[in-house]
Amino acid sequence: MNSKKYIVKGEGLPNWSNPISHGVVVNNMCFVSGQLSVDKEGQYVCGTALEEAKIAFKNFFAVLKKANFDNDDIVFIDIAFDDLENLPEINNLFCSLFPENKRPARTVYEVKKLPFGGKIKVTGTAVKVLRNKTNI
Repeated sequence: MNSKKYIVKGEGLPNWSNPISHGVVVNNMCFVSGQLSVDKEGQYVCGTALEEAKIAFKNFFAVLKKANFDNDDIVFIDIAFDDLENLPEINNLFCSLFPENKRPARTVYEVKKLPFGGKIKVTGTAVKVLRNKTNI
């Protein structure tokens, strides 16, 4: 089997000081590393859970775009919180980003601590598949 693998990196993505890849593409799959509320210079942007979530998702989508994937390719989202009390407002954001008929599978959970003292981390997987107009 001839598989292709490459690291997602480059202009327009946060400049991480950590030894990680923003994402890894293997064949038709894109695995996005945990995205935080970090700006393009790699500086943590402190805010409310909702403000941080918006930036984390913006970074997540930027990695996908850099890898030539789009929102319809997302099959799984993993969201770690520092406080699950923030889940209702993040659910509202999630619903605005993903219409009901296009929502990926998702996990949410509370963690003791996130890098930079962050409130939320978003990671996930996207798969390029042939589009079918019917749901299973």
